[in-house]
Amino acid sequence: MGQPETPTRVIITAQRDRPVRTLQEKYADRVQKKLYFHIMFLVCCISLMLFIDKATLGASSILGLFEETGISLQEYNNLNMFFYVGYIAALWPGHYLLQRLPFGKTVNTIIFTWAVVIFLHCVATSYGPLIVVRMALGAVEAVIIPAIEMTIGMFFNREEQAFLQPVLWISTSVAPVATGFISYGLLWSSSPVKPSKLFMVTTGSLTFALSIWSWFCYPNNPAEASFLTLEEKVHVIKRVQKSSQSSIEQKQFKKAQFIETLKDPVSWLFTLQAFTLMYSNNLTYGQQNLLTRSLGISVLGSTLVKAASGGFGVLVYITATILIKTFPAMPPTTASSGKLALLACMILAGSTYGVTYIVALGWTSSSAAGYTKKLTRNVMFMVGYCVGNLVSPQIWVPSAKPRYYGAWISMVVVSWTGTPLILLVIRFILIKRNSERRALAGEKSDEELDRGFVTKRVAIEMLDLTDLENKEFIYPL
Repeated sequence: MGQPETPTRVIITAQRDRPVRTLQEKYADRVQKKLYFHIMFLVCCISLMLFIDKATLGASSILGLFEETGISLQEYNNLNMFFYVGYIAALWPGHYLLQRLPFGKTVNTIIFTWAVVIFLHCVATSYGPLIVVRMALGAVEAVIIPAIEMTIGMFFNREEQAFLQPVLWISTSVAPVATGFISYGLLWSSSPVKPSKLFMVTTGSLTFALSIWSWFCYPNNPAEASFLTLEEKVHVIKRVQKSSQSSIEQKQFKKAQFIETLKDPVSWLFTLQAFTLMYSNNLTYGQQNLLTRSLGISVLGSTLVKAASGGFGVLVYITATILIKTFPAMPPTTASSGKLALLACMILAGSTYGVTYIVALGWTSSSAAGYTKKLTRNVMFMVGYCVGNLVSPQIWVPSAKPRYYGAWISMVVVSWTGTPLILLVIRFILIKRNSERRALAGEKSDEELDRGFVTKRVAIEMLDLTDLENKEFIYPL
């Protein structure tokens, strides 16, 4: 009889001290610059066009939309709602396609389709066709922001993501500036075509050009990024995996991770705060131009107010970027009445809450591990986002104009009070989990790992574990 086999135990650990081949520092900096130019610049342009196109209805409201289509104010509010009906309907199918099909080409196809839908707005001359094109636009735009977030997560580590999130969203705050100046220029047009149609042609053409660019330049993942050498690809993948302790991309949908996401209270809290924050979103993307006009400001003046509001938003995002870089553990918060005072308060309210959206959206992904769990949590977050935007237009009851006291009071309570409280609860839960994990790590001893067992170390980032499965995972705060 032979000797009995020695039992084997696989110890799952993060190989922090394992030597790996890395690029020299000067070459690593060069790779970082490549990523900024090829990835961040592209996704910032996509984000900019996304928010310009999302604002087409709001811009058209002062460019002749009501006169040309004959819609009422309530029907206009409904059109803002129908955009998010299409959005929420396409969320899960869109995310499924992103996971199953080549990532970059799927994103590009979506961008091309969204350009086509923008052009179709030109032939929608009544309420019914407008419902169709608004729902279609919502459907094709539904997964763009999650796709951008996943792209950033593939190429940048968690520390960089915290800094780059506000940088990305500076581009979204440029959208009102661009929209305002485009609208201002079109109002001077002497063409027989309505300015609202010219606006659609302009933005549709820019989106079409963007789809051509992204076809050649949007990578599926770091391993297929044509602008990186083989050594640079390895460098990018290893540093992201070391930071996130999870895989870059997975094409397999894991049911266990899906169920865990639904059972994790943090997932539902992020979904709830997405709803409460977006409860106020129609202020910026549907009502601002109309509210400005109600104060007696001319149509031309309204377009300049929109541009000024966007410029103020850019300053807010830049300030947030500096604060996040300087104080990385600072919790996210939200910023909460003569005519000039009302206008100032409206701009302040409409331009500041976006910082919270940025931080929360990034935090939703960075506080989860496991590709399917991240995907599912992103869908849940965007469902909350959609439901908030579905409700948001309906709080602006036409009979309550021009001051809309009920809408403002409800936004103060739900958005600018409820959202910070929910985020603080999330922070409390994650602090508690981190404390438990650090205490558990301190209790481990080598003795329990060496009692007649052969120890085999496995790189934890290759196992695609969730944050609850991987006790080495420390939540970002």
